[in-house]
Amino acid sequence: MRAASALPPIRAALPAAARALGAALALAACARAAAAGSDRPPWLDPGQPAEARIDDLLGRLTPEEKIRLIHGVSKFSAGGVERLGVPRLWTDDGPQGVREEVGPDTWEPAGRTDDYATAFPPGLALAATWDPDVVAACGRAIGEEARARGKHVLLGPGCNLMRTPLCGRNYDYYGEDPWLASRMAVAYVRGLQGEQVAACVKHFAANNQEVQRGTVDVELDERALRELYLPAFEAAVREGGALAVMGAYNRFRGQYCCENDFLLNRVLKGEWGFTGAVISDWGGAHDTRGAALNGLDLEMGTRQPYDEYFLGRPYLEALRRGELPAASLDDKVRRVLRLLYATGAIDGRRPGASNTPEHRAVARQAAEEAIVLLKNDGGLLPLDPAKHRTIAVIGDNAVLTFAAGGYSAGVKAFREVTALQGITDRAAPAADIRFSRGYAQTVLLRERARDAAGIGRGTLVTAAPAELAALADRAVAAAQRAEVVIFVGGLAHVPGGDDEGADRRDLALPAGQDALIARIAAANPRTIVVLIAGSPVAMPWLGRVPALLQAWYGGSEAGRALAAVLFGDVPPSGRLPCTFPARLADSPAHAAGLARQYPGENGTVHYDEGLLVGYRWFDARRIEPLFPFGFGLGYTTFALADLRLAGGPGGNAVVECAVTNTGPRAGAEVVQVYVHAVRSAVFRPERELKGFARVSLEPGGTRRVAIPLGPRAFSTYSVERRGWVCEPGDYVISVGRSSRDRPLEATIAVSDKP
Repeated sequence: MRAASALPPIRAALPAAARALGAALALAACARAAAAGSDRPPWLDPGQPAEARIDDLLGRLTPEEKIRLIHGVSKFSAGGVERLGVPRLWTDDGPQGVREEVGPDTWEPAGRTDDYATAFPPGLALAATWDPDVVAACGRAIGEEARARGKHVLLGPGCNLMRTPLCGRNYDYYGEDPWLASRMAVAYVRGLQGEQVAACVKHFAANNQEVQRGTVDVELDERALRELYLPAFEAAVREGGALAVMGAYNRFRGQYCCENDFLLNRVLKGEWGFTGAVISDWGGAHDTRGAALNGLDLEMGTRQPYDEYFLGRPYLEALRRGELPAASLDDKVRRVLRLLYATGAIDGRRPGASNTPEHRAVARQAAEEAIVLLKNDGGLLPLDPAKHRTIAVIGDNAVLTFAAGGYSAGVKAFREVTALQGITDRAAPAADIRFSRGYAQTVLLRERARDAAGIGRGTLVTAAPAELAALADRAVAAAQRAEVVIFVGGLAHVPGGDDEGADRRDLALPAGQDALIARIAAANPRTIVVLIAGSPVAMPWLGRVPALLQAWYGGSEAGRALAAVLFGDVPPSGRLPCTFPARLADSPAHAAGLARQYPGENGTVHYDEGLLVGYRWFDARRIEPLFPFGFGLGYTTFALADLRLAGGPGGNAVVECAVTNTGPRAGAEVVQVYVHAVRSAVFRPERELKGFARVSLEPGGTRRVAIPLGPRAFSTYSVERRGWVCEPGDYVISVGRSSRDRPLEATIAVSDKP
């Protein structure tokens, strides 16, 4: 990437020039220390082992300075010891890009001009690529932009599973499957941390709804916890090497997650050997004793004066009274210092860069690969502007931008290409592009008061019925006059849509879009629907439209990516990372219609479905989804053949097959491997994703792919043994294109012997 410089202790309100001067002074100080030879303290000596340097620095800190290092001193910074030149630890929201700067003590924008950033597709869109390489590239680009802004910790990625399609933050996460989510998380963490920026994996754990998220107590059985809700976190920590983990707002088995002894001390730090820092979600700490003893290392966002945080003065006084052990304080400080050393905050960092052509290219590639072609009857797509001379683009989402929405996912994008702009730039002047708004999304007029997480409530403004009717009538008239219609609809980042702090009420599209699509399709049978949304939606109009694309939120280059797929410059290759139900009652959290299962009853939500989340539930209950997990079409066709299985000791295996592009265009296939136990001593889902590979081929091309399966592919978590057990026996390996399309199948005998 780019060459190196150091970052000094950073003040939120300092302009870039002042920070550059500070960096130069810090480098000079390091040079003076180097010239001093033996006078150089070990904590400043990069030639010393990291832990030795931390030990030395720890011994130089006063109790008051130690306390300062473990709680916030502004909205997004913590610590800083001016006496020793220890810089503050600077965090920032993500993970789809580096958040706009806010004031040091307020959530309101700081009004700076050097905090524009590239917006990347959020988690669910990245998961739809099924491409760890492009996810890692996004992580690297975001890391470089975070480094340019002086950030040491990026608050992401989000690794919570989609339990309900109504969760307002589904767009931020990697879908419903733990294996897919774990591969995305590891790739993102490695990419980000390769740029001297620590990943803070969130929200640990079982934060699967936004409604009542600050108080709800989650009850679920141990196998479901271990086999579904923890694997992505575990992989991010143990494989990805994540340097930080954020505790969730909710409670788990009676204890708040930011002060949860079982999750933080026993599982994360004990079983997984996590040596980094546990950071509270903003305002997620509730008690000094719980925070001190149960695994929290850095408290952020508590709504009190900074010294009065639970890990501030109250903690120091409890230590002085002998009510809490001093060793717990030193452990917390040690973990925070590891973040400072690992991110180059003390030794100096390479300079970063923002909004580069390379970053925009990565954002566009990710957005292109994420788009899922769900329907294409009659080969209506791709479009040819030379043949389709009049194209009506209809829909408010065609002209809206989305990067700034979603609170913690919000980015002040240097540019964000809308769907209309992308289509117009690509198709004009060969085609006449005509736009009609069609409907109006709800707008939130935020109040200035915000909660501890920075979420501001306000008035929801919706268009009057007469206005909506007039918009719809004009859109139908435009559809009648066009050769082809591209309807761009979906959700937005407002309460009741894809929004932090609130869940959706149902699966319907807002603002009368469902009725409008039906009218437009009746007026013009050549109607293509493009959904910009971060969650599944109902589609009562599906049988009336020939073509459908799920475009998610695409980031800065969303419009260009969409146009490239619509007009065939890039083949659609995304696959669904979650099941799209035909109706809400088909989903596991909603099937029984019981409040205890969602959103909770008497302050507790029960995950009674256990292991049957997502496609596992649909398979077990023989429910036909609207679109199955892993599904996606292309502009070409692929054949899978010649399945071969090779077993190894200890539950290791390799799955091989040949992939051939049998169609007329280049394209990409995602080969998916599902595992089913023929017999088992314990209950298991009917099948589970345990491997995948993305393969790009030219027409007529063939490639053999080899997908390894480790012992976890055949293992279940044993509550009795408190560990993973690989049960020997026969397993059916099925290979295909989705959870419901698996043309290849064979059986392998698995041994648990090493």
